[in-house]
Amino acid sequence: LFESCCAYVIALMAVYWCTEALPLAVTALLPTLLFPVLGIMKSKEVCMQYLKDTNMLFVGGLIVAVAVEHWNLHKRIALRVLLIMGVRPALLMLGFMAVTAFLSMWISNTATTAMMVPIVQAVLDQMNNREAEALQMLSGGEEVTPLEGDKQDGKVGEEQVTVSGLGVSPEEAADRTRMCKGFTLCVCYAASIGGTATLTGTGPNLVLKGQMNQLFPQNGDVINFASWFGFAFPNMVLMLALAWFWLQLIFMGFNFRRTWRCGVLTSAKEAVAYRVIREEHRRLGPMCFGELSVLLLFSLLVLLWFTRDPGFMAGWATHLFNAEAEYVTDATVAIFVAVLLFIFPSKVPQLCFWKSHSTGEAPLLTWKVVQKKLPWNIVLLLGGGFALARGSEVSGLSLWLGNQMSPLHSIPPWAIATVLCLLVATFTECTSNVATATLFLPVLASMSQSIGVNPLYVMLPCTLSASFAFMLPVATPPNAIVFSYGYLQVSDMAKVGVVMNIIGLLCVTLAINTWGRAMFHLDTFPTWANATGM
Repeated sequence: LFESCCAYVIALMAVYWCTEALPLAVTALLPTLLFPVLGIMKSKEVCMQYLKDTNMLFVGGLIVAVAVEHWNLHKRIALRVLLIMGVRPALLMLGFMAVTAFLSMWISNTATTAMMVPIVQAVLDQMNNREAEALQMLSGGEEVTPLEGDKQDGKVGEEQVTVSGLGVSPEEAADRTRMCKGFTLCVCYAASIGGTATLTGTGPNLVLKGQMNQLFPQNGDVINFASWFGFAFPNMVLMLALAWFWLQLIFMGFNFRRTWRCGVLTSAKEAVAYRVIREEHRRLGPMCFGELSVLLLFSLLVLLWFTRDPGFMAGWATHLFNAEAEYVTDATVAIFVAVLLFIFPSKVPQLCFWKSHSTGEAPLLTWKVVQKKLPWNIVLLLGGGFALARGSEVSGLSLWLGNQMSPLHSIPPWAIATVLCLLVATFTECTSNVATATLFLPVLASMSQSIGVNPLYVMLPCTLSASFAFMLPVATPPNAIVFSYGYLQVSDMAKVGVVMNIIGLLCVTLAINTWGRAMFHLDTFPTWANATGM
């Protein structure tokens, strides 16, 4: 009876999450109502699932991300990297993708995309305006001399503006449209890919962390910031490189000499693009004390995360705090640095720095800013996922599902993982990636136990696959932001996104069967997977 009641709650929430008949966060609250009413769990036990260690890790990490956004530090980093990378078409796209992916590792994918797309838009507008000015000169009878390097074999190169009345030629217009599509798509794809590299980069990663602690409490903190980064970062770099190559191929063609502009001088459009980026960077002014302080605290957070328990050696918390039990976790570090943001002053402190608040000097971050920018709905989504996992365990639904899947033991684990990744990547196109991970991961954990496979063998790649929402504008907020600028049609995103999903599945399959297998000892069935009694 209890198993069927729990299955009903999960099915109901899955329908609501897919159709968004209720807001996602409201749907995540349903276990607090239905589990006690159906006799699955007591209300006190359900409510305790909504603010666990993983939620505090998420909140602490996002508060630091809010500080980075508030002080425009992410924009300064982005513009500086773009100035270093250069503005040749291939390098400019690579620069946009690299910056977006890096920022998405630390701040939300949505905020990263919302910040980067206007920069791309400004660059594209100025490049197109340069062509319009040239056309106006031509229409007025003035001669425009092609730039040096655009003449090849006595012919004017492809950068020359052609006139048909007062408009560009069809070929030129098509090239411009393809470039606009490529440069905007590269941002949303890089944001989704970059978020997979860190534990706090996107919601599904934290769902995995929380579900592992919930379902396998004796796992020995196998998934922490350092171990996740060691597995996911190489996969992110590989995916980003292949995505860049694919976008180059589909939107800029096979003419790599033109794309890289090897052996030619900088064109007028490239010079304009560089000036736009340089002007945006100049408007930020010199780095102030507040920005520098946020950068130092952010660097401190990353350093403490990596060195707390790196795995291959004892970390700073191993003997100092965690000798007897795991008192200090990644959440402790995140909250520590978040608290410092409310203490450190935003301006150079005077001699009597303790009087700074009385004289009106504000700290680096105020609660008003955090309250406005923190996505509280994700906190509830994570909590709802933990409540579902606990309800499945208590009701016996997890054990029943595991038993139903026991015939799968005859199929090779790599084949099971690949098929499940494909299923998750398809499902996440029409629902939230956090909701997708929440629904699938407890079932995958039960299945792994029933067939004697290391749970991480299927849970790790499926968690990454939950972020592969590349095909539809509604699949993820970064896609919707890019789509709203009007360059793309749904068919454009679908055609390019299909190949992106294939790239993602291939990269994840490679990762889990090579360095992932060695890092997490995936060839063996761990003792902690037997200790739950699921």
